[in-house]
Amino acid sequence: MSCTYTYPSTVQRVENRFWFIKESKDVYTDLRTDPEYSGRVQYNFGNNDCTLRITDLRESDSAEYKFRFLTTQPDGKHSGLPGVTLTVKDLQVRVNSLHVYPSELWAELKCHSSCLLRGRLHYVWYKNGQIIQGQTSSYYSVYFTPTDSFSCAVEGHENFRCPPLYPLRVPSVSVSPSAEIVEGSSVTLTCSSDANPAAKYTWYKKNGDPDLHPLSKEPQLVFSSIQSSDSGEYYCTAENDLQRMMSKHISIDVKLIQGQDDWGVTYSSTEICALKGSTVDMSCTYTYPSTVQRVENRFWFIKERNKVYTDLRTDPEYSSRVQYNCVNNSCSLRITDLRESDSAKYKFRFITDQESGKYSGLPGVTLSVKDLQVRVNRLQASTRWAELKCHSSCLPPGRLHYVWYKNGRIIQGQTSSYCSVSFTPTDSFSCAVEGHENFRSPPLYPVRVPSVSVSPSAEIVEGSSVTLTCSSDANPAAKYTWYKNKRNADRQPFSKEPQLHFGSIQSSDSGEYYCTAENELWGKMSKYISIDVKYAPKSATASVSPSAEIVEDSSVTLTCCSDANPAANYTWYKEKQKLLRGQRGIYDFSSISSEDRGNYSCKSENQYGEIMSSSVSVDVQYAPKLPSVSVSPSAEIVEGSSVTLTCSSDANPAANYTWYKKNGDPDRHPLSKEPQLVFSSIQSSDSGEYYCTAENELGSRTSEYISIDVTYAPKLPSVSVSPSAEIVEGSSVTLTCSSDANPAANYTWYKKKQKLLRGQTGIYHFSSISSEDRGNYSCKSENQYGEIMSSSVSVDVQCEYKI
Repeated sequence: MSCTYTYPSTVQRVENRFWFIKESKDVYTDLRTDPEYSGRVQYNFGNNDCTLRITDLRESDSAEYKFRFLTTQPDGKHSGLPGVTLTVKDLQVRVNSLHVYPSELWAELKCHSSCLLRGRLHYVWYKNGQIIQGQTSSYYSVYFTPTDSFSCAVEGHENFRCPPLYPLRVPSVSVSPSAEIVEGSSVTLTCSSDANPAAKYTWYKKNGDPDLHPLSKEPQLVFSSIQSSDSGEYYCTAENDLQRMMSKHISIDVKLIQGQDDWGVTYSSTEICALKGSTVDMSCTYTYPSTVQRVENRFWFIKERNKVYTDLRTDPEYSSRVQYNCVNNSCSLRITDLRESDSAKYKFRFITDQESGKYSGLPGVTLSVKDLQVRVNRLQASTRWAELKCHSSCLPPGRLHYVWYKNGRIIQGQTSSYCSVSFTPTDSFSCAVEGHENFRSPPLYPVRVPSVSVSPSAEIVEGSSVTLTCSSDANPAAKYTWYKNKRNADRQPFSKEPQLHFGSIQSSDSGEYYCTAENELWGKMSKYISIDVKYAPKSATASVSPSAEIVEDSSVTLTCCSDANPAANYTWYKEKQKLLRGQRGIYDFSSISSEDRGNYSCKSENQYGEIMSSSVSVDVQYAPKLPSVSVSPSAEIVEGSSVTLTCSSDANPAANYTWYKKNGDPDRHPLSKEPQLVFSSIQSSDSGEYYCTAENELGSRTSEYISIDVTYAPKLPSVSVSPSAEIVEGSSVTLTCSSDANPAANYTWYKKKQKLLRGQTGIYHFSSISSEDRGNYSCKSENQYGEIMSSSVSVDVQCEYKI
């Protein structure tokens, strides 16, 4: 067994770690120091894990094992709860099925344990300590005698064979105290038998009815204050899975101490068993004080109400069947033509001439009237042969002759209490004592095909109470066993009662059930009854197919599953928006789009309830959409300002961006590989058309162009004179002023400081220059963002001399 452990980061070191099962007053016993585990315990420590190995396991090792570790911190001690519960089980030989034949016993045995090794196992079987060759299955069929024993082991583990299984030995009985038993004393009868599995014991009193009146189902039958009526012969039965055996009888004689001058009634017998239709006699003697002069009335009774006692002679149920014979201080009762309803406790009462001289004798005489019964003494089911016995725990004295009946007709020549017969499943058998043919036994017959019913007969809903009932006509009464599914009939009986009851039926209980009915002659199986438990949906689960990456335009299926009966209807939701309702629980996207991504859940419902699944995320992968580009600020862009171009595109996975300038070389000179292209101080040279690309592994798209027009004040103007050669008076001369500006500049010409001309062209023209025009000229270039003066240019006019 293994564990992992954790502790806070403030702990520097674990000083000790161990496994334990014993703890007392905060003292924990390391298994390595426990003498019960000496030489059988190994620890294997990793970093934060620890494994415990215990070898040569014993049943006493069954316990809860906990791991404990101690750290360097004063309070840094911890025991892991709840621990590991280890259950060590021995193998057991179990009786799977048993058949009793006239001369031998047959059983199918199983080598069983609730804890088995993994894999396909092979077994070794032993009979009387010797290996049974060729038997490697967990099941073993065998004929056996009462002295045989059987055990088994898992192959490879022969040293750990199970305790032997063997039939009962004849039970022994003892009485304590062994001396004379006096009324009112404590007496214990003990029954014991050697057996495995251990025997179950039942105590009976002879002349009672062992099938109806067991005195105790414990090994000891205890009389805390024994009475004279408890006198008699007792015996016990011992029973296990293989056999049932009866002890010898033990006689109990309770001594009664009674004064001769007291009120009293002494019964000659306190328990009588008689056969139906026969005659019974019971008698008593009675005493009374010497002060009594006369007994005025004496009678037997069984009924008393409000101190009114009904003389049997006046009871209509006993009319013409009761006779008294009372002489001196004794009185006997005779009842003829006994009926089973005559079973009762009979008491004698006498009334004297004294006012208080009335007395009823206790405990009375317990009369048990028994009918004859046909019992199966031996059976050979394969050949449908049985030896029957005409039985009663109460029989008349003397040698009796019997009359046997098959299907209501006398079987000629059969006068013994035993009768050997061949039978079919439809036959019946009864018997009578010769001379009492009117009081034949109830017929014995095999079980009929059992019928099964379910209650309630209406729809069965999970959690309700349901009862399956198996019934069959049979005598003796059938014993019932319930099974689920035919293949489990031999191994997993659900119940051995006529009714299989589900206090709170579950969906797992759905299935086909059947019962078997079996008595001493025959066994029959019922038809199947189908149990269909209705229940609300359970644990709705949503799934996506394909489970791998989902690409736009591919086919995608959402599936909702739920365990429900009847089948659920399903409703799909995206976030909280209802999409589709139907019985299939499937939502299809024939060509999924990016708009379909999101969280989906389904609701499963039927008439018994509803349940929501947890949500499942649908993440659609797609190539970038057409990128959009924007510029900030969106107003006029002035040189020197900060400008940001932004590229964005809807894409999954997210796109990578690259910025380019038109007429550039996009393959070699990208401007930026970020979503934003930032000019912290834009220059006039940055004017132009820009575009971006958005790209992921599924594709790429290029944006439209965005134009950037940077405005700026005029740059230093340049001035020129044309012609640039010698200027002769009277010739044509042009002064030109030019300046880089956005928007275009206006120009003003000056001669020295005298303003000459203002205009947009920057040209000052002399059509016929004169000597007065010579001098220094300059121009001013200006727009709304600024102005600038050019350097001056000298115009030297050469005079033309005339001769």
